Amino acid sequence: MENQFFGKTILITGASNGLGRMCAKSFESKGASLIICGRNREQLDKLQSGFLRPDEHTLFEGDLAEPSKVGELASLTKAKKRIDVILHVMGGGLGKREPLIAHEDFDLLFRTNLGSGAELNRHLIPMMVDHGCGHVLHVGSVASEQAVASVGYNSVKAALAAYVRSLGRELASTGVVVTGILPGGYQAPGNSWERLKEKSPEVVENFISEKQPRGKLGSYKEIIPLIEFLCSENATMMTGCCVPIDGGEGITYAG
Repeated sequence: MENQFFGKTILITGASNGLGRMCAKSFESKGASLIICGRNREQLDKLQSGFLRPDEHTLFEGDLAEPSKVGELASLTKAKKRIDVILHVMGGGLGKREPLIAHEDFDLLFRTNLGSGAELNRHLIPMMVDHGCGHVLHVGSVASEQAVASVGYNSVKAALAAYVRSLGRELASTGVVVTGILPGGYQAPGNSWERLKEKSPEVVENFISEKQPRGKLGSYKEIIPLIEFLCSENATMMTGCCVPIDGGEGITYAG
């Protein structure tokens, strides 16, 4: 349905590029009013200029790993009086690959992948509870289930999946639906896999041949329909679920 999100207010983090950016374009095309957050103001401005209704949407520039920025975004969102969907796309490994990871690096990974989102939820989910409905979706990773990346990244993504399952259960009776997705390697404009493919194509080719049964990277074009389903009224019984979309990648690590 082209206008299934008409009149809905949707907050999207990590919208400067990659999956968050493409989600913003898709939700806007289906009638949603957006609050889009990212660290790159120039990219946010370009995104807004391409919208069908550019004046209807709100931009927020800031790094949500900084607690003060979470508070600012929460205040801006509360001024809207209603929020229907919170889509947490912000995250990443931040190049922190050391197995014996330092406390400050672990803390930054946690804040980037889970802490900031949990704090934003703490501020905004009560608005959803008051209305008896709402959807919260966290973009996680296959790394939450298998040791596919660094110690730090695997750990915080596993924590994120546990958070989604626990929060979904706790809020089930309120009408607020909490879900997550667990993608494997996928391409989206400007994301880390696209950059890696351009810089070191042989690394990506080796990954595909060894760890991707489908013989290709995933695509944001397949992930966005799943996100939109989970953020719709057709997915209320999905609360507390983390849905893999990895082309069988996780199975290759498990085996």
